[in-house]
Amino acid sequence: MNTDFLSPISNEVFANIIMQSPKSLGMNIQIHSSESGMPDLDDVGIVILGVKEGRNGVNNQGCGEDISKIRQGLYKLFPGNWNVKIADIGNIEQGNTVRDTYFALSEVMSFLIKNNILVVLIGGSQDLTYANYRGYDSLEQTVNLVAIDSHFDLGTLEDELSSESFLSKIIMEEPNNLFNYSNVGYQTYFNSQEEINLLQNLYFDAYRLGEVKNVELIEPILRDADIVSIDVGSIQQSDAPANNNANPNGFNGVQLCSIARYAGISDKVTSFGVYEYNSLFDIGNQTANLIAQSIWYFIEGVNYRAKDYPYSTKESYQKFSVIFEDDDLINFYKSDKSGRWWMEINLISDNKYKRHALIPCAYQDYVKALDQKIPERWYKAQQKLV
Repeated sequence: MNTDFLSPISNEVFANIIMQSPKSLGMNIQIHSSESGMPDLDDVGIVILGVKEGRNGVNNQGCGEDISKIRQGLYKLFPGNWNVKIADIGNIEQGNTVRDTYFALSEVMSFLIKNNILVVLIGGSQDLTYANYRGYDSLEQTVNLVAIDSHFDLGTLEDELSSESFLSKIIMEEPNNLFNYSNVGYQTYFNSQEEINLLQNLYFDAYRLGEVKNVELIEPILRDADIVSIDVGSIQQSDAPANNNANPNGFNGVQLCSIARYAGISDKVTSFGVYEYNSLFDIGNQTANLIAQSIWYFIEGVNYRAKDYPYSTKESYQKFSVIFEDDDLINFYKSDKSGRWWMEINLISDNKYKRHALIPCAYQDYVKALDQKIPERWYKAQQKLV
């Protein structure tokens, strides 16, 4: 990895860490500081990476400029009964241009993912999701993106890449490695009907905020993700004021932490990013501490991964087959390890989508299938393969 892209954490954060309890998280991880240099990443399972780039954040200028409060909030917490080794590799500073920052982030992400290191990204504006996604190009495999966001951030191909238009670049630009996009928590009045229809026509998933207030319903969606991107603006303003685009409605703090834990438990998620934090609008470090706690829950989830699919063979599952009236067949699988459910997509041999052959689902999807109702996510995944 080219460490020239990375700067150490601030001296202020480092000084705050060494004042904490010896049992605190900050005292029990490796940290890239000006004093100790870049940590050795051998045997490291999770890295924390700040990206201080917010120039393409729309109506939220200043985001990413001061993410030190998030680190201070995180490192004073106490770790759980964790066995994953963690390192903070510092920050990617603003490049001469935003594109320079994108390039640096993509290069760093590519190295970390290839070396099976999970990444927690602290942004910066949400267009950094695009650079994160481009870091997966070197894997030469399709990926799934889940965004926790009140907006789709589609924009148009003609728009400059920004926090409001990065999704159209991900969908349309080559190389196109996106298999599925899921938006969780969109608010209808922030998105045009044309955008809603477009996502439906592309067989992507979109769930209104009111549909997913019970966050247990989105566990299968997060279990299918490679990349999770969270916009702080998706959290209600009373819980997270540090965003110039904050609004009264959104997820609350407890729900955010539940979402983060589900993302951590997923065996597929390899990068988890929280974006659009703007310290200029924070009140008593409330948002910084909430983000810190959500990162704690993500790490907690990682430490409780069941490592069933895609790590286990189908023999490790109970198989349930449902035959429909038109003779269509869906095979469901229940993990002996975790009790979680999957449904099988019909693939031709040597298909490039082989890693998506089993789609995470809930027990309720199996029950619906027994009632001769084809699960919507199964139908959409199948359509993308036609």
